[in-house]
Amino acid sequence: MSITPVKNDVVEKKLVPFLDRELSQIAFNWRVLAQAEDSSVPLLERLRYLSIASSNLDEFFEVRVASLLAQHGNAGKLPPQLRATLEQISIEAHRIVDRQYEVLNDEVLPQLSAHGVHLLRHNDRNPAQRAWVKAYFEREVRPLLTPIGLDPAHPFPQVVNKSLNFIVSLAGKDAFGRGTAIAIVKAPRVLPRIIRLPDELSNKKGASICLLSSIIHAHIDDLFNGREVVAYSQFRLTRDSDLWVDEDEVKNLRLALQGELQGRQFGAAVRLEVAKNCPPNLSKFLLEQFNLDHSRLYEVNGPVNLARLSEIGDLVNLPDLRFPAFYADTSTPYSQSDIFAALRKQDILLHHPYQTFQTVIDFVRSAAADPAVVAIKQTIYRTGMNSDLMEALISAAQAGKEVTVILELMARFDEEANINWADRLQRAGAQVVYGVVGLKTHAKLALVIRREVGHQLRCYAHLGTGNYHATTTKFYTDFGLLTAHPTIAAEVNEVFIHLTSLTKHKKFQYLWLAPFSLQNQLVRSIRNEARIAKSGKPARIIAKMNALLDESVIKALYAASNDGVKIDLIVRGACALRPGVPGLSENITVRSIVGRFLEHSRIFYFRNDLAHDTYLSSADWMNRNLFRRIEVAFPILDKNLKKRVMEEGLLPYLKDNTHAWILDEDGTYSRRKSRAQPFSAQQFLMETLGQNPD
Repeated sequence: MSITPVKNDVVEKKLVPFLDRELSQIAFNWRVLAQAEDSSVPLLERLRYLSIASSNLDEFFEVRVASLLAQHGNAGKLPPQLRATLEQISIEAHRIVDRQYEVLNDEVLPQLSAHGVHLLRHNDRNPAQRAWVKAYFEREVRPLLTPIGLDPAHPFPQVVNKSLNFIVSLAGKDAFGRGTAIAIVKAPRVLPRIIRLPDELSNKKGASICLLSSIIHAHIDDLFNGREVVAYSQFRLTRDSDLWVDEDEVKNLRLALQGELQGRQFGAAVRLEVAKNCPPNLSKFLLEQFNLDHSRLYEVNGPVNLARLSEIGDLVNLPDLRFPAFYADTSTPYSQSDIFAALRKQDILLHHPYQTFQTVIDFVRSAAADPAVVAIKQTIYRTGMNSDLMEALISAAQAGKEVTVILELMARFDEEANINWADRLQRAGAQVVYGVVGLKTHAKLALVIRREVGHQLRCYAHLGTGNYHATTTKFYTDFGLLTAHPTIAAEVNEVFIHLTSLTKHKKFQYLWLAPFSLQNQLVRSIRNEARIAKSGKPARIIAKMNALLDESVIKALYAASNDGVKIDLIVRGACALRPGVPGLSENITVRSIVGRFLEHSRIFYFRNDLAHDTYLSSADWMNRNLFRRIEVAFPILDKNLKKRVMEEGLLPYLKDNTHAWILDEDGTYSRRKSRAQPFSAQQFLMETLGQNPD
C-alpha cells in the first residue's frame, strides 16, 4: 500500500519518546482512506470509507485543530513548536484531501458509472434531464434561496459550520445603479444534498443522481437578473465546534447547554474549502472574511462535502456493491421473561456486533415490566434520537419504579438528543442527573434491583465497553457483561450513589474507577508484570483500545518492556507510544485494525503469573479518560468467559494479516504482509459467532 505520511518525529532531530498526537490521528485517517483505495472492497463501501475519512477530518478540524488554535488565540502569535505542528498538520491534511478526490474521481465514480450509477454534472445531463433539473430548481430550490449582494447595508452574512454556500462575482450595475461586485448564496439546509432523478430519465439498470450544489451551479445566473455572473464557487467553512460552558457558574447545566448549542454553528473559523477552479481573488476574499491564512485553504476537485456522498448508497438498490449481509447471533441462554433466573446461574458475555444487542434491551425491558423490580439505574452517553431502551426506562418510570438516569449532556455532537431524552425522562417521573461538573460520565453501566425470596433485594448489572446505542452496536465492536455477581453489582450501585450524591465512594474490590483509581491500577498491573519478568518468569500484557496517549502509562510500558515483559498493543487510532526502539520499547508491538466494523472495545490482559487478569473498560489510555471522565474498568471472573475474551477479542487481532497495520518507531504505519494464508479477525468472528440466515 503506497501510503507515506510525514514522519512523526515532531520538530527535533533526535528521537523523542512520544509520537505527536495530531499526526498520529491523521495517520489513522490514512488507514481509513486505504479502505477506499482497496479494489477488493465493494464499490459502495469504498464510497462509504471516503465519506468516513471526510467526516473524520471534519471532526479533527472542529475539535483538535480548533483546540490548538484556541490555546493561543486564533489570530495570536503561535509558539514555534505549535506553529511547526500546525504546519505538519496542514501538509498532511492537504495530501489526504487531494488523495480522497483522486480516489473519488479516478476510481470510484467511473466504476459506479460502469454499474449504471451516474453522478451527473450539468455538462453530463441530456436535454430531458436538464429540463427536469431546471423544473426542480424552480419548484424546490429557488423559492428557498436568498442571494445577498454585499454592500454596507448588506454585510457578509453569518456562515453556518459545514454548510454549503456559494460566492459569486458580478459585473454590471445592480437595480439601484451601483456596482456591487460580490454576492453570497447560502444553500438551504432543509434541502437534500443528493437528488435522484426519476427512473424514466435513467438507464434501466442504474440511477442518475445530481448534487444540490450542481443544480444551484447550473442555474446561478437565474438568481441575478440583469447582472453578469463573472465567476463563482461553492465554499464550505469548518468552525470550532467544542462547546464551552462555565459549569462552576451556571445554575442549570441543561439550560446553559441549550443556549450554547446555538452558538456552536458560529465558532471560530478553522478551515475553508472551495472548488478547485475558484478564482484566487474570491478565495482570498473569503480567507480575509474569516480571518484565515492561506495554509487553511483547501481547493477540492469536486463537491466540498464528501461526507454527503455516502447517501448515494441509500438511493440505489445494488447489494452486489455492498458487503455481504451479516446476521448477528440472536440466540440467548434465557427466555425473555426469565433473564434474571439465567443470570443467577451464570454471567452472560456479549460480543457486539457478532451477538445481538437485543439482549441488553431485553434486560432493561424485562426490568421495566417485572413487578418484582423496584429500581433501575443507568448511565447514558450516546443513545440516538430513537431508542427502545430509553422508551423502556420511560415506561418503568411511568409504572412507578425508581428510575435514575445519569445522562451526559456534554457527549460531543449528541447534546441535543440527550437534552430531549432528559426532558422526556423527567416528565415520566425519572430522576435525571447530569453526572459530575467538569467530568464527563463515560462509563457504561446499568443496574436492576429486584425484591426476591424473603423480600431480599438483589442487584443485576450490565457493564459495557460501548454505548447504549442500538444502531452503532451493529457496526462497532464492543463487549458487554451481564452479571448477578453480588460484589460487582453492589459496586456498580456504589458508583451510582457516588455520582448522584457526590460523596466519596467506598473502596472497591473489583471495579477500577476513573478519575480515582483506574490509572493507578493500570500502572500497578503493568509494574506487577515487570516484577514477574525480573524474577525470571514469563510476563505478558495484551491491550486493545481506541487510543493510547497517557504519558504515565506509556512510561510504565517502556519500563516493563526493558524489564522483559512482552507487550502487544492493538490501538485503532492515535498512539503516542513508539514501539520497537532499542533500549526503550523493543518488546512492544503496536498494530491497528481497520476493517468492516469500527474497533471500539477496550480490553486489558495481564498474565499475572497465570492468574490471567482480564478487564473490560469504557476507557482508553488517554489522560482525558483517566482523569477528566467517569470511567469504569471491570474484571471478567469466569474462566470460560476469560477464554472467550482472549479468543475473540485479542488473539485473532494479533493473527490478522489482512486488515492489520503495524506502527514503526518513526510513527509510520505499514500494512502487515504475510505469505501465510490470509486471515481477517473480523471475518473470522463473523463466521464463528454470526448466524446463518438459512
